[in-house]
Amino acid sequence: MPHSLGSPSQTSASDADYFPSVSVGGRLLPAPSRWNSIEVDFDLFPRPQIPLGYDSLPSRFSKSVDFNLTITDKKYFKRFIYVISSAFLLISFILLLLHFLPHKHHHHGSSKNLTLAISQALTFFDAQKSGNLPKNNLMNFRGDSGLRDGNTSSTNADLVGGFYDSGNNIKFSFPTAYSISVLSWTVIEYHEKYDDIGELDHVKEIIKWGSDYLLKLFLPPSSTTDPTILYSQVGTGNGTKIENDISCWERPEDMSYERPVSVCGATASDLAGEIIAAFSAASLVFKDNKEYSQKLKNSAEKLFESSTKSTPANKQGTYTSDENCGGPAREFYNSTGYKDELVWGGIWLFFATGNDTYIQYATSNFDSTAEEELFSEKGVFYWNNKFSANAILLTRLRYFRDLGYPYESAFGSSTNRTDLLMCSYLSKVVFNMTEGGLILLKPDYGAPLQYAATASFLTKLYGDFLHLLRRSGSSCGSAVFTVENLRTFSNSQVKYILGDNPMKMSYLVGYGNHYPTHVHHRAASIPWDNQKHTCDEGQRWLNSKDPNPNVLLGAMVAGPDQNDIFLDQRDKPWFTEPTLASNAGLVAALISLHDPPSHTSGSNGMDKLGIFQNVHLIPSYN
Repeated sequence: MPHSLGSPSQTSASDADYFPSVSVGGRLLPAPSRWNSIEVDFDLFPRPQIPLGYDSLPSRFSKSVDFNLTITDKKYFKRFIYVISSAFLLISFILLLLHFLPHKHHHHGSSKNLTLAISQALTFFDAQKSGNLPKNNLMNFRGDSGLRDGNTSSTNADLVGGFYDSGNNIKFSFPTAYSISVLSWTVIEYHEKYDDIGELDHVKEIIKWGSDYLLKLFLPPSSTTDPTILYSQVGTGNGTKIENDISCWERPEDMSYERPVSVCGATASDLAGEIIAAFSAASLVFKDNKEYSQKLKNSAEKLFESSTKSTPANKQGTYTSDENCGGPAREFYNSTGYKDELVWGGIWLFFATGNDTYIQYATSNFDSTAEEELFSEKGVFYWNNKFSANAILLTRLRYFRDLGYPYESAFGSSTNRTDLLMCSYLSKVVFNMTEGGLILLKPDYGAPLQYAATASFLTKLYGDFLHLLRRSGSSCGSAVFTVENLRTFSNSQVKYILGDNPMKMSYLVGYGNHYPTHVHHRAASIPWDNQKHTCDEGQRWLNSKDPNPNVLLGAMVAGPDQNDIFLDQRDKPWFTEPTLASNAGLVAALISLHDPPSHTSGSNGMDKLGIFQNVHLIPSYN
């Protein structure tokens, strides 16, 4: 679990404008946010003297070449010219025929392996479900649980459902909303791939399980004087000696202690923004269910209205800065800013509704979110930082649905920052890598796989953008990168996670022949034997040296240390604990890298315009 047992806590102070990275020579490199004003040569690759488009490549030869030919027999020369011309026409005809025939993408062994990995990674979400489980739930060691969630001595609400966050039994709203946003994003972009491998219904069922729960967390005001209510957490682990979700090593089905509920107002701006994004993105996933989709959009718009008002009575801030709202979550999911979540929510709400109010908010506040971003967070897309994802989404809008004035500045900024982000991943100068090849985006914070997974997703996604534009690559300063470079990096991180690492260990439980068997997870570590096991019995299972009796299929554990060393020990969660948010990022990386369906032609398996289905905006100039 993030920042729980043995993990460093988040930095809370504001950081400098520069992102100091030390190169081999000991130089400090400026932050990506400053790279727009200078030229940085990463020496990524020799800079080709050619344009980056497919359609404008210059000839390899001079336009005028003297070969000093002497013609001795015009008859044979004419025959030679005829044969060469015929061959040229035949080859041209064959090439044209091949161009217009449907391209068949063969699912090679690697893609078949990704199909299995995607299926397993999604199954982890079935293991984390809380509430009344469906009869077809894929995890046979899980049952109904948390059926009194929301009913406490101080709260009377229906908060049954949702997901347990990790190896504990707490339900955190912030990472749950993030996970639903990310999974929805992947369906919007790659639904053809999901459908082709038979996982579309599965991932949509997981998203709906989450969005149904998120709808319960938001109570809009019934009048202008009523407060907005958001529920940020069910359960606690606040270090007290009483029985709770941390002090007890107990299956969710056996919980008998009271589970407190944390309540917030509209001032929990980051939590509100994340839930807005989840509602909005999910509304696009369920576009065919018009009633449900509209319900999600209506809730998103109401929450956006209340959370973007900055008045003396409605001061914006982070949810963990309010003790009643996010105090109990601080040691697990401490939030260091809120502007990026509100921009994230605004972008997705624009995609969901087409209302230019939301894109105006997002673009006018985009650059200011860079000032809020900590230097230790730069280049990292995860539950606490959406800046890089916002840049990618605005760049997508610019590339495929450019709205023109008055958005050019924000779109240009987002594209520059996106290119710089790609260079930072590829350069091996801004971020270090382990000897085994794992990028270390937050080396001092542990659990490196979750950050590598989202970096893999963003690079492959951006490469797909460029592919659809028929561009071979892009650049930042004098550094050039290609679509193939992006794919190679993306693939390298996923291959590391799936077993191509010095430990020869798959960090996805159940994948391959060698994977963690002592996962830090209550339900997986206690036998499913139709007997109730009390809180006092729990330490027996936590400290057992035996493998978990239940295989937590599809869970991505926290991962190795900076030296590629991994300890498969249940009592070391900084190695062996999975989380919802981590798995959402892994699913995103896996589906982006999967081969496209065989019937697609040139789309790379990505829905080029589906994300814009509700965007019919004619830019206003007033």
